[in-house]
Order: sequence, then structure tokens, then C-alpha cells
Amino acid sequence: MRKEEVVDTVRGLKHKGGRPLNTGAALQYVRDYVFTASSGSRRLESVPQILILLNGGRSFDNVDKPASALKELGVLVFGIGTRSSDSRELQKISYDPSYALSVSEFTDLPNIQQQLLSAMNTAIIQDTTMTPTLIPTILVESQAPRRDVVFLLDGSDGTRSGFPAMRDFVQRVVETLSVDENKDRVAVVQYSRDPAAQFYLNTYTTKGEILNTVRGLRHKGGRPLNTGAALQYVRDNVFTASSGSRRLEGVPQLLILLSGGRSVDNVDTPASALKELGVLVFGIGTRSSDSRELQRISHDPSYALSVSDFTDLPSIQQQLLSSVEAVVIDVTPESPTVLVDHDTARKDVVFLLDGSDGTRNGFPAMRDFVQRVVEKLNVGGDKDRVSVVQYGRDQEVNFYLNTYTTKGDILDIVRGLRHRGGRPLNTGAALQYVRDNVFTASSGSRSQEGVPQMLILLSGGRSNDNVEIPVSALKESGVLIFGIGNRNSSKEVQRIASDPSYSQSVSEFSDLPSVQDKFFSSLITVHVGATPISPTVIGKTGCII
Repeated sequence: MRKEEVVDTVRGLKHKGGRPLNTGAALQYVRDYVFTASSGSRRLESVPQILILLNGGRSFDNVDKPASALKELGVLVFGIGTRSSDSRELQKISYDPSYALSVSEFTDLPNIQQQLLSAMNTAIIQDTTMTPTLIPTILVESQAPRRDVVFLLDGSDGTRSGFPAMRDFVQRVVETLSVDENKDRVAVVQYSRDPAAQFYLNTYTTKGEILNTVRGLRHKGGRPLNTGAALQYVRDNVFTASSGSRRLEGVPQLLILLSGGRSVDNVDTPASALKELGVLVFGIGTRSSDSRELQRISHDPSYALSVSDFTDLPSIQQQLLSSVEAVVIDVTPESPTVLVDHDTARKDVVFLLDGSDGTRNGFPAMRDFVQRVVEKLNVGGDKDRVSVVQYGRDQEVNFYLNTYTTKGDILDIVRGLRHRGGRPLNTGAALQYVRDNVFTASSGSRSQEGVPQMLILLSGGRSNDNVEIPVSALKESGVLIFGIGNRNSSKEVQRIASDPSYSQSVSEFSDLPSVQDKFFSSLITVHVGATPISPTVIGKTGCII
């Protein structure tokens, strides 16, 4: 059946009616008669099997056995109920308690639609990475992103009653990870007045050992709550190579903070230090926490989640996992690319920075942004190459695509960049310059080898000269242009970008972190989707090969 036929049939569905409600029998029925090869199921071909249950009341019969039978079959069950449903029953039926969603009435279903879709996408990724016997899974498993995950738990006097729920939450998240020395690593730190590491990233190499230790965690106690000191501690003592961090290998660094109150000390400086180190911070608080403080600590305000009490943590577990999954995809762009085509794992990336008088105050933020993007790239002579050009009245190349071959060298130079100054702002001339002098074989461009060519423009004002002709020339050369502007330049930047969706806008360049993830997602989406044009080769006879 085509999608249109399915939708037409669904539109014509009529209410069945009848009582009592036998959810157990219905679950058994779909297991025995629907998730079968004769009914079209492709389970034996390793296609994910998903059941979405919409339920408006407590079941009259037993649901435990058929729910277990579905799970044993590998069916991912998502349950959606109303206030008339039995929430515990739905959690038992669902593949994982966090896959049970709730609305007041079914008329509120649109409110949880996106949450369900995110949960399904995450579950499918997890399910396919946890079944190593299947061929598609082996591909995913071998390229699965590695993560270093640190949990920072508020163990102060104020969380005594909520600590068991925090401990359970850590267990459930660890259960979803692919723990191994060469895959996901986990550390746990508890804090109150001062921090204490329960175990480091290199203490345990198996999921079983970690779960056993987490189950045995005891509440630390103590006051006051010094979240700032704890953040500084994990930066200096846990996200280090000696403690098992693989940051220097480009492995994503994740910190999950569970905090039940407002910090007594300052959190801003250590939070900034973690972000500068490239650590992605997720914050979870309760009604006793300072929500603004959590948002400042988190890598992005959207990574700060909230529950009334820690006993409600299961309700946001899936949201956290979805955020983590999305971020990991962002910061490991080479993984999905390798699966598509090994050759597209290479990129030539040129940053064109507005260094005119008008960006003097914003330049440090622009420089930091370049650093954060470079941190995410897979830099190497045969992988990603990077160049930086600064401009105002005229242009100045800070380094070419073939000047440096290591990420460390590039980051050192970027950290030392100084604002150039000058006026007026000639963006058109700068665009023409990078086309003629940077996106060339002699400067390290591999366009003739089919390597994607990307230009990232950061502009803080309207150009004094014409930009249309050089923009067309760059696009004709196959260069993908991404642009970020501020309130003074956003419209022009949108015209310059290869597609309007490749342009982002901020009020001030100090707001660049707020668009970084969205920007990098579009960069990676284009990169994965791009099919490099193979150069035409002319044979000795003059025939085109």
C-alpha cells in the first residue's frame, strides 16, 4: 500500500465499541497474527518492529505475559494513555517506562507527537546498535559514535529523599549506552560542599560493573551546595586523559548534571571553562533548582530540563536521550558520512571573517566560534582541511588549506588571531579573493578530487561593494556557502548563502553559541547529502571516460 492509500483508509476508520477492555488479549493478538512474515512483518530481515498503543482505560485482563512476549520478540512498544488509563500498566507494557506517554484527553495528542517521533528515532538507533548478529547492525555498530559520559549528582542534604530516584535514572541511562573501553565510557561524581568521584571514565570497562557500582551508591550528604566547585572539579580532574577522557581523540565529552537546588558559589566561570573545553553539558533540575542557573550551565538553554521532583525523572528520560543522540550526531559528522561514502568524509572548509572596524567588539566571539567548529572537524591531510581569511577593506589570509595538517596547529593559530580592523567592508572583493586564491589546488583545495568545498562567512555589516557576481562565481565553482550574520547583515548574508536555510542570524556575535548546533547540523546534513562531482577524465584517444 502507498502512503496515500494508508492515509485514506485511516481517515475512514470507524469506532469499534464494546466492553470490557482486554488490552492483554489485543497485545497477544498482534504478536501472534500481525508481527508475522505472513502478515508482512520483516522482522527476520532485521527491520525494526514498532507497536504504538493508544489506550483510554485500565485493562480488564492481564497484560504482563503478552507484553513480555512482545519484548522477547524484539518489538518496541510505545504506550500513550489518558488520565483514565493506568499509567503503571502503560509503563509495564511499554518497551521501556520512558516510552509511556500521557495526555489529559486524546484531543491533546498533538502536544506529544514530536516527543513520540523523537523517542521512536532514538529507540530505532539504539535497537539496531544492540543487535550485533545482523548485517545492517554490524555497519552501524562499527561506526557507532563513542562518548565519554560523566554524571554529576547533587548529593547535598537537600536531595536525601530524591537520591534513590537519581540513582535509578543513572542506571536507566547507562542501560541505553554501548559501554566498552573503545565505545562509551562512564564516570560518576557526587557533590555537596565538595565533590567526590565515585569512579572515573577508565575505572570500569563493562556495563555490568558500572551498573553494580551505581546500584550501591550512597547519598553523600553535606551543605552548602557548591555546584561551581563541582563543575571545576570535573573539568580539571575527570575530563582528563589520565582519568580516561578521549577528548584529544575527538570523542564527544558529555556532562549530565542533576541538581536539586541553587548553588551557593559562582557557576559561570567553571561552566564557561567546560564549554571552552568542548564539553556538552546537560542540566536537570527540580522546582527547588534555579532554572536560569541551569540554563547558564548547560551547553545550550534547550539542554536544561526540569521536573517537579526527582521521582519524575522517567518523564524526561527520553527527551534527554534524544538530545544526547542529536548532539552526538552533530559532533561526530564523520561517522554517518563514512557509511554513505568513504570519500565524502573529507571536506575543505574556509572561514571568511569580517575583521572590519564594525566587528571589533564581536571578534573574540567569532574566533571562539571558529574554534568550536574546528574542534568538531576530523582534521588531517587526507581528511578535513581548514583555512581562515580575514577581511575589511581588503583581505588577509591567516592560513591556507594546506598550511596545517593537525587540529592542534590550527586551534593554536585560531586562538592567536587578532582583529584586523579597517573600513569600508568589501565582502564582494573578499568572496572573489577566496574563489581565486584559496579554493585552488595550489592552496590545498581538493575540488578536482571531488572533495566538498565549503565556505563559512561571518559578516557583521552590509557590504560596500557588489556581492552578486562573486557569489555566482563561487556557486558555479561548486562551493557551498554558509553564512552567519547579525542584525546589521542578516538579509545580505541570506542572499550570499547557497540556500537561505544555510544562513543563520544572531543579534550580536556573542550569541553565536545559540546557533552553533543548528548551524553544524545544516553543515553535516549538506555534507552527507552532497555527492561530489567526479572529475571528467579524457583518455589518450580523446574519448571522455
